[in-house]
Amino acid sequence: MKIGADTTSQPPATAEVQRQAKLVDSAQQFEATMLQELLKPMQHGQSSWGGEEKNDDTASDTISSFGTESIANAISQGGGFGIAKQIVSKVTLEYQRNSQRKIS
Repeated sequence: MKIGADTTSQPPATAEVQRQAKLVDSAQQFEATMLQELLKPMQHGQSSWGGEEKNDDTASDTISSFGTESIANAISQGGGFGIAKQIVSKVTLEYQRNSQRKIS
């Protein structure tokens, strides 16, 4: 009996789909992190009275931080600036090139 090198229990197509899903998720997380950093200065804006808001409350800072994170994630999942899409495209292309080199 011959045992092949591929000892995974998943068919190759399923493994490829999972790899692609992980790549998309990671790219969106990366873009969301970048967007969150861009949005951070906005959470320390001005109050509704036109003056600078001075708030030393750590609880409101935490809630504001969660809000900024949620907004950044939503923007990224909705397409964002297209950074995640470009990452997925470039990594997929590089993966295909490397696969072709291994075959040749």
